[in-house]
Amino acid sequence: MNIKEPEVAKKVKAKVYPGSPYPLGATWDGKGVNFALYAENATGVELCLFNDPKDETEAVRIPITERSTQIWHVYIPDAKPGQLYGYRVHGPYDPAAGHRFNPAKLLIDPYAKAIAGKIEWSDALFGYETGNEAEDLSMSETDSAPFLPKCVVINPEFDWEGDRPPKIAYHNTIIYETHVRGFTKLCPEIPEELRGTYAAIGHPATIGYLQKLGITAVELMPVHHFIADRHLVEKGLTNYWGYNTIGFFAPEVRYSGSGVLGEQVNEFKQMVKDLHKAGIEVILDVVYNHTAEGNQMGPTLSFKGIDNASYYRLAEDKRFYFDYTGTGNTLNANLPNVLRLMMDSLRYWILDMHVDGFRFDLASTLARELHEVNKLSAFFDIIHQDPVISQVKLIAEPWDIGEGGYQVGNFPPGWAEWNGKYRDCIRDYWRGEDSILGEFAQRFTGSSDLYGGGYRNPTASINFITAHDGFTLNDLVSYNEKHNEANGEDNNDGESHNRSWNCGAEGKTDDQVVNALRQRQKRNFLTTLFLSQGVPMLVAGDEISRTQQGNNNAYCQDNEISWTNWEGADNDLLQFTQGVIQLRKEHPMFCRRRWFQGQPIKGTGLEDIVWFLPDGTEMSEEHWNNGYAKTLAIFLNGRGIHTPGPKGEQIVDDSFYVIFNAHHEPVEFKLPPAKYGKDWVQVLNTVDSKIGARSKHAPDESIQVESRSIMLLEHKIVYDSTGKNS
Repeated sequence: MNIKEPEVAKKVKAKVYPGSPYPLGATWDGKGVNFALYAENATGVELCLFNDPKDETEAVRIPITERSTQIWHVYIPDAKPGQLYGYRVHGPYDPAAGHRFNPAKLLIDPYAKAIAGKIEWSDALFGYETGNEAEDLSMSETDSAPFLPKCVVINPEFDWEGDRPPKIAYHNTIIYETHVRGFTKLCPEIPEELRGTYAAIGHPATIGYLQKLGITAVELMPVHHFIADRHLVEKGLTNYWGYNTIGFFAPEVRYSGSGVLGEQVNEFKQMVKDLHKAGIEVILDVVYNHTAEGNQMGPTLSFKGIDNASYYRLAEDKRFYFDYTGTGNTLNANLPNVLRLMMDSLRYWILDMHVDGFRFDLASTLARELHEVNKLSAFFDIIHQDPVISQVKLIAEPWDIGEGGYQVGNFPPGWAEWNGKYRDCIRDYWRGEDSILGEFAQRFTGSSDLYGGGYRNPTASINFITAHDGFTLNDLVSYNEKHNEANGEDNNDGESHNRSWNCGAEGKTDDQVVNALRQRQKRNFLTTLFLSQGVPMLVAGDEISRTQQGNNNAYCQDNEISWTNWEGADNDLLQFTQGVIQLRKEHPMFCRRRWFQGQPIKGTGLEDIVWFLPDGTEMSEEHWNNGYAKTLAIFLNGRGIHTPGPKGEQIVDDSFYVIFNAHHEPVEFKLPPAKYGKDWVQVLNTVDSKIGARSKHAPDESIQVESRSIMLLEHKIVYDSTGKNS
């Protein structure tokens, strides 16, 4: 429907059907559009229809008279995909009672499948009179429609061509955390008009790069439609990362290269389809803990004006919000309507958009019953029993900023977690901090101290060295201090305790010794990551030495600080990363589905894992608690993999001997006796970037391992004609 003439507007008003309360949102059925909005405490709702995204006022305003329990609904025959709309909601403006209804404010449908553009910041977007001494207790009567992007009715039809999810098992998963815009913005192999878009992520050049690298899943930073904060925009910055959602069903319009009137939906679907054809899964970083409307002084864009008291966690004084997220508000995941919104959103992205999983930002917030974090909260109960959501990858960022919010290891079975303790331990080990080798051993073998109970496996641990938040891998070995001056906050933002080490010089240097050490440290981190049990996550660009010039909080930098610099790619490190990922994928020893037992394997007399000191003797309990120790070696028994293969077959791999030396001087290591392996071949040494067979070594032989390096040796298991190990 395209309403241009006043008489047409009158005709539309005269032809309005009651409609249905479900499904929520705007749903086209081929003959017209059903609109349904949850607003429990509202006294009236008006549907506003627009002709053009730039229209300053609606062409038609339709009072909705049908209400089924808490849902307002109407059906408009002849309405079609591409129709622009929004809502005005009536009710008391009484912040002290938790109500902020204001019909002067056009509102975004929480279930909008597409949003046509970005907001244009204006005082009119606030429910109160900015500058008034009464602050948010005052009420603004200025119309916000000229400044708010309009919702779009979409056509859900799309030719998926039989698309099926890759369903890659966790233990075979290699996650690549990336940003749609930043990863492709400077890529010379992608047409300039596509760079920074969903189409660019699905471009053959991008897919070919990911395949060659060995990636099985891209984890996209937020692609739900989000808002750039006013204070950032006024400083010439933006919310680049996107953790500021306003539309939980709508793909972010900034990443659309094809249009804003629903085209962004099909472009996203095409990206997913192309990645699936290449065997690559799509995981979304989602933000269900808060919205872009901020605290009591924030704008009124959607939820706040539709039914503030029914969407947000309000304090005892209902004028104010509980803030477990540091953003001003917290969605109330304890209330049925909010839970329904979250679950409907998740199911939509799985069923309609074909995504393969989610990483939940500040997931501890979603687990809070009243104020305590409770892993048996309604949010998890509903997901656990849902036949759709429970079957995809579910990854928690297991912390928030509230009291008791650090919950690493405490999420329910079926969930994986960003393992912050892995990150901290591995960083400390390689920067030479006094740390307990026992913890290093736990992290390397999958963190059984965190995930060993409650039917969880090593794959519950998402291992990472770096993430979008913090230093890049290059900067981790190049800076002792953060350098966030470009953010305009006098370098006061961002984490100050980074567990980084600049290797002897702060920032970029011409010192060849420092640069060589930095390269070795990067290889040490990458090797540790990809040889560890659990699920490795690599941050986009770390494999080519991407730098943010020491900025560890580049959330507002949509520019060369954050974008991947392909022209300056470190190709030696790229080849090394490709090699170590391939090594992991070729050997089931490094991606086990079950825990090491430390028990002798039948027929071999050897344990599945054995820990050695440099002199070749097995480590004892006292060695694990040695705070200054920096060296150890690990025997991994190729016949000690306890789980069967996909057809029930026994899995047998080669045996490996992994030597870690984080000491600042070379250390001589004695290889184990012949019963562990009659011959060893060195296949990796982080003193250089070569991966593949090189020197051969005999049992009990002593070899020198350079300072701050890893050496990996392989003993190939050979079978005779009877299938027995010879």
